[in-house]
Amino acid sequence: MLPSADELPDVLLDLAVPHEDINELVALRGRLMADPEARWLLDRSVDGMVRDMGKAGDDPQYPPLPAELGALGTFFHVYVFVATLPYVRAYHRSRGIPDDTSRRTLADLGRHMAVHRRARGGPGLLHPGWNALHFRGELYQLGRLQFQRAVLGERMGGAVAAAGHSAGRGDLCLNLHITDFRGPLSPESCDRSMVLAREFFARHFPEERYETAVCHSWLLDPQLKRYLPGDSNIVRFQERFHPAAGYERVPDDTTPVAFVFGDGRLPVAELPRRTRVERAVGDHLRAGGHWYGGHGWFPL
Repeated sequence: MLPSADELPDVLLDLAVPHEDINELVALRGRLMADPEARWLLDRSVDGMVRDMGKAGDDPQYPPLPAELGALGTFFHVYVFVATLPYVRAYHRSRGIPDDTSRRTLADLGRHMAVHRRARGGPGLLHPGWNALHFRGELYQLGRLQFQRAVLGERMGGAVAAAGHSAGRGDLCLNLHITDFRGPLSPESCDRSMVLAREFFARHFPEERYETAVCHSWLLDPQLKRYLPGDSNIVRFQERFHPAAGYERVPDDTTPVAFVFGDGRLPVAELPRRTRVERAVGDHLRAGGHWYGGHGWFPL
């Protein structure tokens, strides 16, 4: 059940939802509650979110949204997450997770709405399924980095085992994610996040043994070392990881453009050159190169 119209603004602010979206979310709440089909879609979506709460690796399946929902469809998944909020907060409390960690983790919803507005110029969520990780108890914001409870797959597990590490395919791992709007990716901030993560998962998930950290990101593309100095934050982040072999190299130029410039659809010829990273991403593409996702791991 959604909060009342009077309660909803406070809930949205706690989730860091941008102020410019709150009035419309409150106004559309009445339409959502009065529309039987939309209410059915909401209930079904929330059921999928809360089923097996805390179980890692099961992505909820959202029913398709009819086009006639219009503006309500733009915000529909925000209402799903708001309705799921009491369940995930209860799960966090059952694990003894501090309220400030819970709040900062779930406030990533508002950050993703800001990402959408930067990229598309209006309200919405680019990847609603991503925020499901937060609201199902799988992912946590711990300092500068996010940590997702995950399992080593075929390729990463094989690479880890081949290197002589104690973990392998099917074993638990922590999948690291790097968010924007959180300042520099400094070595000190990453070190602090790792300390927090080791303490957090040992305390709140004591039955789960995490021996491996992994990352899948364009930030691990070794080509970046051609453009950035050895003491740059990105290069020093890369050096934390052992490269994982066995992954197909598939060009992915839109992801770094979206991450650095805000919109992956921007014309390459017009990309700014204000910072070292902007020059690296744009100049490489303008020279006819491509960017690739990198894959790495290190032992915990």
